[in-house]
Amino acid sequence: MIVSPSILSADFANLGRDIDMINRSAAQWIHCDVMDGVFVPNISFGFPVISAVSKLTEKPLDVHLMIVNPQNYISQVRDCGAAIMNVHQEACVHLDRTIQAIKAAGMKAAVTLNPSTPVWLLEDVIADLDMVLLMSVNPGFGGQKFIPQAVAKIKKLKQLIGQSGSRALIEVDGGVNLDNAPLLKEAGADALVAGNAIFRADDPIDTIARMVAI
Repeated sequence: MIVSPSILSADFANLGRDIDMINRSAAQWIHCDVMDGVFVPNISFGFPVISAVSKLTEKPLDVHLMIVNPQNYISQVRDCGAAIMNVHQEACVHLDRTIQAIKAAGMKAAVTLNPSTPVWLLEDVIADLDMVLLMSVNPGFGGQKFIPQAVAKIKKLKQLIGQSGSRALIEVDGGVNLDNAPLLKEAGADALVAGNAIFRADDPIDTIARMVAI
């Protein structure tokens, strides 16, 4: 299982320490949640923080833009050192154009779906995607309770990917922990984003290792 710790739950007064913990762990990616206070009702951090994180780690940055008009920031995301650029289907009027532009910039292209957005809306672009992120909470805040309907949604997405011949990975974000991670894997998830479950754990490195081994 790919595990992508979300630094939204990190201690920003000791961010270097928390990034060092991720570096020493079995986590494969680092998840960066960018919120603009418009698309979601919260503001998190922007490009200076992502650039700083990229200088502290060699692990790929999984950048999730919860913002309006994400297509306007493709070059900035790339220049921050992102390996994956994740945009919301709900925020992109011209989704195919945005996907192609992300790939042309040298990043892997991922699209996120909110809990109420059906997977069939990706039918015409799924073959070009490297990853789909399914939100298992309503985006905007860390520490929310997992929405159980996400398990059935993973299965639907897995079926769509298989039918289309796509090689897209399935990532899940929101309320993910050691209790529900096995269900997510069984349903077809390839990658898990976890924030509080990791950074609030007594032993974050052990928690990551156990999640990777699921």
